Amino acid sequence: MARVVLHRELFDFDSGKRREFPIICGVDEAGRGPLAGDVYAAAVVLEDGLLIDYLNDSKKLSEKRREELFDVITANARAYCIATASVEEIDRLNILQAAMLAMNRAVSGLGIVPDMALVDGNRLPELPCRAECVVKGDAHSASIAAASVLAKVARDRYMLELAGKYPEYAFEQHKGYGTALHYERLRQYGLSEVHRRTFFRKTPELLDIGCGGAE
Repeated sequence: MARVVLHRELFDFDSGKRREFPIICGVDEAGRGPLAGDVYAAAVVLEDGLLIDYLNDSKKLSEKRREELFDVITANARAYCIATASVEEIDRLNILQAAMLAMNRAVSGLGIVPDMALVDGNRLPELPCRAECVVKGDAHSASIAAASVLAKVARDRYMLELAGKYPEYAFEQHKGYGTALHYERLRQYGLSEVHRRTFFRKTPELLDIGCGGAE
């Protein structure tokens, strides 16, 4: 029989919160650091008593496991919503405010109003419900861990779509992060329309190369 890994403490944390707030949602974002692409956020409401094997902070999971958990979460969650803020919004608002906007959109799109939103990190977005920060929340709360998986997988899939539109940047390999390969392609092709131009203020020589893009 295959060994099952259950991080029961994450679910116990949420159960404790539900004693005061019966409907809680976890909220997390993905993609604040990359040089290109939209920032993603997810909100997830799990039923009390639901246990999901292997659920954990998305950064501690393999890509294969995250993909498997994405299907389990979306099939079993009471409600979930994945939302984004665009590259244009990132450049206009700044990345922090754009991430906050994406989280607001995710919670607002749930279809139900939670009694409490548990938000990963130490900053709260403006939300349509009561909210609480949970530092390193994806390692403490099952709901936040579920949101981290949905946001991460959805953004990775989106970056694969961009890789098909802009093959010269090899987005499938670095997902938009500032790797050596990504900078090599930027020096060769310049910035595309999906690059965050405000992220290049310290490297103005790249801004001057011109705008690359799909043929």
